[in-house]
Amino acid sequence: MNKCMIVGAGKGGTALLRILQETEMMEVVAVVDVNPDATGIRLAKQLEIDTYQDWRSVLSSEIDVIIEATGIEEVFENLRDHRDRQTVLIPGSVANIVLKLIEEKEGLIEELQSQSYQQDLILNSTHDGMVAIDIEERITLFNHSAERMTGINRKLALGQNVGAVIANSQLPRIITSGHAEINQEQTLDNGKKIITTRIPMVDDAGRCVGAFAVFKDITEIEEMANEVTNLKSIQTMLEAIIHSSDEAISVVDEKGRGLMINPAYSRLTGLREEEVIGKPATTDISEGESMHMRVLKTRKPVRGVRMKVGPNKRDVLVNVAPVIVDGMIKGSVGVIHDISEIHSLTNQLKRARQIIRTLEAKYSFDDIIGESEEIKFAVEQAKLGATTPATVLLRGESGTGKELFAHAIHNASDRKFNKFVRVNCAAISESLLESELFGYEEGAFSGAKQGGKRGLFEEANGGSIFLDEIGEISLNTQAKLLRVLQENEIVRVGGTKPIPIKLRVIAATNVNLEKRIREGTFREDLYYRLNRLPIQIPPLRNRKEDIRLLAEHLINKINQDYGRNVDQLSEDAVHYLQQYEWPGNVRELENVLGRAMIHMDMQERIMDVQHIPALETDAKSAGETITINELESATLNELVESFEKQVLQKALKANNGNKTRTAKELGVSLRNLYYKMEKYNIENNSTQ
Repeated sequence: MNKCMIVGAGKGGTALLRILQETEMMEVVAVVDVNPDATGIRLAKQLEIDTYQDWRSVLSSEIDVIIEATGIEEVFENLRDHRDRQTVLIPGSVANIVLKLIEEKEGLIEELQSQSYQQDLILNSTHDGMVAIDIEERITLFNHSAERMTGINRKLALGQNVGAVIANSQLPRIITSGHAEINQEQTLDNGKKIITTRIPMVDDAGRCVGAFAVFKDITEIEEMANEVTNLKSIQTMLEAIIHSSDEAISVVDEKGRGLMINPAYSRLTGLREEEVIGKPATTDISEGESMHMRVLKTRKPVRGVRMKVGPNKRDVLVNVAPVIVDGMIKGSVGVIHDISEIHSLTNQLKRARQIIRTLEAKYSFDDIIGESEEIKFAVEQAKLGATTPATVLLRGESGTGKELFAHAIHNASDRKFNKFVRVNCAAISESLLESELFGYEEGAFSGAKQGGKRGLFEEANGGSIFLDEIGEISLNTQAKLLRVLQENEIVRVGGTKPIPIKLRVIAATNVNLEKRIREGTFREDLYYRLNRLPIQIPPLRNRKEDIRLLAEHLINKINQDYGRNVDQLSEDAVHYLQQYEWPGNVRELENVLGRAMIHMDMQERIMDVQHIPALETDAKSAGETITINELESATLNELVESFEKQVLQKALKANNGNKTRTAKELGVSLRNLYYKMEKYNIENNSTQ
């Protein structure tokens, strides 16, 4: 737990102290105020927290976080200059924002705990024993069935080393090997025989974070098979057992025809007795192989086989054991466990984690998919920009992923723990944009809120602000934006007092700003301020070799949205997608794949050409060659530039839009090629 010192014990500092005492994120070890009778000082003494009048006497490397709550700039600067390099200094205003987010997060955590409680109910109501350990071999899950089978108190087991609780546990071996062990027989210390499946638990990064075992007591089943001498007595016993069981059970004869099911089986599969009794064992299977038929053939039990059953395709785990009388196979008994509810709760947890992620920038450079030279070059430029405070200008067509780059730049910068504010300049009316960006003072205009309002620039102070569609703002707003970039301060609408701010501006546009400057609709001085670090994001038609990777990534995403299980694209489908020009870029690709998946049958796993809606694959015209006769009145410089533009267009077309090959062929650097394409506005006019 981080050790925290609060400097300033007035109203704000006292409020922060109260909130921090209610959380477990930080331990307040010291409260400082020049007034020994300050409210926060008295509260700290009641809480047995050390109090001081001078922060210099307590400042040390053991303090992890300092919250400056006096509001005095000089105090903040002194703390900043004298603190240890490893100590984080938080202004009170920022701390309040963070604490509000913590309160929201705690609400989400409470919801997750409720969902976790529901999941625990399911895990503890199952007949199978379940044990999980973490990477340190400590027990993190020990359900009631495991307690019943092992005879070990689950409360005493949780948190203990698994070797100290279950002497012959093989779970540590799974962490070491990283390989699953399916349907292994094991004898517990109390003499009970179990069939267990052990699997490693792996996180999204592929790292092993623990191991999990699910097991079933087979002692009673083995004893039953040894004691029962004929199929009649087996049937009599099974009828009494399975009809009183809440577990879904089915019994078949030696030929695999249904003999018996219980009510729990009908509830789970949706199949009635007349649809199962006397019918083949494959009747209830939607996806997978009949375990009854495998057991009848091999005469060996199977445990923990996953499949889908019934018309509703319920996701289940199946355990099946043979019934052998006097050495002859007489049938088999299957027990079905519903795991769809566990999956549902898991999905809810994933959605809750996604909600938490929306409190900050959601994407990183790992989310940018592609191996082409064009996208690699753009990513390298963006990573370079993330290491500096310079303004970044993202340029590219609609749908190429400019916002994705903006998120990644923020998350890779030293501002990643501060706020990331997104603004679509084209989506806010001109009359509202200025007040939204810069805020306003009370009475600035009719309808203004009492007390005024902070603007988006103030909200993003200390972090990053992403201004999308920057080319759509008016000249008046451009002038104010220029002041922000030059002076690092804003003035609210209706106000006169400048407010200092420190943030990074990431701008994006899909229009030709140079053309807008010539037309007089975009300020040239603002252009030079924004264009400090331009990054050209290539259109999809210029990096078609990435279509396979992008499509696989998008299919996985759409699978989660639509509840589907499409595995891959066929080679023909990939080739077909690569023939299209993609005017809508990656956004259009996602739309096409989503439409294709909607029209696929639920059982289909491979997306083929016939699933994909028709695409117009006509190439764009490269334009006509400009002749000398048509440019008789032009200057020599204009003729040279016109010829250079034609050469670039033809070279790009000959190389199918591949800028790396084009630059190499023309003997120029890739950066120089981008500059010339931007200069001549070739990106939107040339074919690939």
